[in-house]
Amino acid sequence: MSIRTVFLLIAGLAAAGSASAQALPKPAEFYFDAEPTTTRPIVAVRETGDAAAQKLLKVIERNPHAKAEHAQLAHLAMEAGRVDLGKDLYTRTFARVSDTDALWRPVVWNYGWDLYRNGDAAGALAQWQQLVTARRSNGSWVPPTLALALWSNGRKDEAVQWYAAAVRTEPQLWRDPANFARLLPEWRDEERALLAEVQAAWAANPPAWP
Repeated sequence: MSIRTVFLLIAGLAAAGSASAQALPKPAEFYFDAEPTTTRPIVAVRETGDAAAQKLLKVIERNPHAKAEHAQLAHLAMEAGRVDLGKDLYTRTFARVSDTDALWRPVVWNYGWDLYRNGDAAGALAQWQQLVTARRSNGSWVPPTLALALWSNGRKDEAVQWYAAAVRTEPQLWRDPANFARLLPEWRDEERALLAEVQAAWAANPPAWP
């Protein structure tokens, strides 16, 4: 059974939903927290491609309340370009995962990236805003990720403000975009290139703190 066939079997099983946008707080001074439990992939099964999709579907058929399996299958759908189906599966995931669940933050994090990489920068920003506002986060991921999302949404002044928070936190690392490949190994080349535009705007006119 191909991954396309698997996705056809589950298409239409859920109604799409979206997160409501929340107000973005002002950047804090520093962002030192690693937050590895947030910035991690959702891995319910170790297989990849067709084998992963088939195994995940079998688990979900046996247990419709399976949370991590829904999230991983949602990611696979988005990765395969089945955006509407991926959104449906993420909606099903969020119906099973409350914001007090340990899985909630990594699901929101991953959904944001899946949206961003399918051309929905506004949707990605809405997801990442939830993580910052639901529990005031000082994760090291916050300044560069929000800077990227804001810049992609045309909110360039705000993007520079958030990038400045990264520089305040680790000035020797974030002043030079030559460090981006090491700092952001999971990002794509085009994403790092876009962040380099934010860095250049910051370097041209560094905002004062506060």
